[in-house]
Amino acid sequence: MLKNVQPFVAGYRFGSIGVAHNGNLVNYQALRAQLEESGSIFNTSSDTEVVLHLIAISKARPFFVRIIEACEKLKGAYSMVFLTEDKLVAVRDPHGFRPLVMGRRSNGAYVFASETCALDLIEATYVREVNPGEVVVIDKDGEHNLCLMPHPEPKQCIFEHIYFALPNSIVFGRSVYESRYKYGEILATESPAECDVVIAVPDSGVVAALGYAAKIGVPFQQGLIRSHYVGRTFIEPNQSIRDFGVKLKLAPVRGVLEGKRVVVVDDSIVRGTTSSKIVRLIREAGAKEVHMRIASPPIIASCYYGVDTPSSEELISNRMTVEEIRDFIGSDSLAFLSFDSLKKYLSSDSPNFCYACFSGNYPVKPTEVKVKRVGDFLDDGLNGSIESIDGGWVKTLSEKEEKVEHPV
Repeated sequence: MLKNVQPFVAGYRFGSIGVAHNGNLVNYQALRAQLEESGSIFNTSSDTEVVLHLIAISKARPFFVRIIEACEKLKGAYSMVFLTEDKLVAVRDPHGFRPLVMGRRSNGAYVFASETCALDLIEATYVREVNPGEVVVIDKDGEHNLCLMPHPEPKQCIFEHIYFALPNSIVFGRSVYESRYKYGEILATESPAECDVVIAVPDSGVVAALGYAAKIGVPFQQGLIRSHYVGRTFIEPNQSIRDFGVKLKLAPVRGVLEGKRVVVVDDSIVRGTTSSKIVRLIREAGAKEVHMRIASPPIIASCYYGVDTPSSEELISNRMTVEEIRDFIGSDSLAFLSFDSLKKYLSSDSPNFCYACFSGNYPVKPTEVKVKRVGDFLDDGLNGSIESIDGGWVKTLSEKEEKVEHPV
């Protein structure tokens, strides 16, 4: 819906505020129910609007403390950027689920983005990653750094390095390209296949396919051509749209596939319906054999932190064995990157990833509210407040504390 398109811009008694949010709040329904009981009126169905309401009802001063007070009530994943007439504020949840980076342009302007590749587009220089639980305030006096309390163990989303981020980005301090290439190499070591050509499901499977092909010494070719006018099919609202989207999105190259034993590398399998159609497209183009290789472990659990995976019941790996999935999608063989190998590769220098979609172990459990009557709400600590900056709710890291604390 258009009314859910970000950034959200709103006016309140101290002026105007805009916010952009990447993530998902697992206690959104609880917070919204409490706010509505107190008289708040919502214009959208987005969890981002809850943050604006929390800021509006806060009695804290200055403005950045309102943001901190609001964030203390949030559970789940959020990387947010706020803009007022005289301040730019960036905040990342204490777990650091979703990425957030800071850059600067040649004129000194500060920039915040989800990926470093966005900085390249506007000729900004990457400065650093916003730390989990950090609040960065930019005003006329420069940069000021604070942090939310408490600080749990960071849990960065592994799916950024599997699917979401662009290969030319640095996410969570790691090259996305290098990660995906290594996934392909590991997959080739664990699950090689006798084949004539290696192809990828574009675009997110390409780098892993390059790694796979190089490891087994078989040429990589473009066997599927993607139309860039079609979006991501696994998040479309119903199956008929997803089916038609696959046909529009991918076209087989008969000259590459006909009469060949083909290895197809994809980043993941969600419902399995897209994979079955891809296998059929390749067979209809004349492939002699089709071997599916997946550069991630089986997805067995839903994500509640900003990846739009469906309910667990719809996840094919949650209800089928690998052999049953192979039969369902119609490939001659099927193999996934093993969970243990993925963790072993990443744990050497980045141990703090969230693997909930592969393990079902959630760092922050989702909160659900079923309102049977007015006033029937979960107690989510809405009435908590920041009483003192020195009292432990906020820890000041900047030497310019006195300059940050002036009222909005």
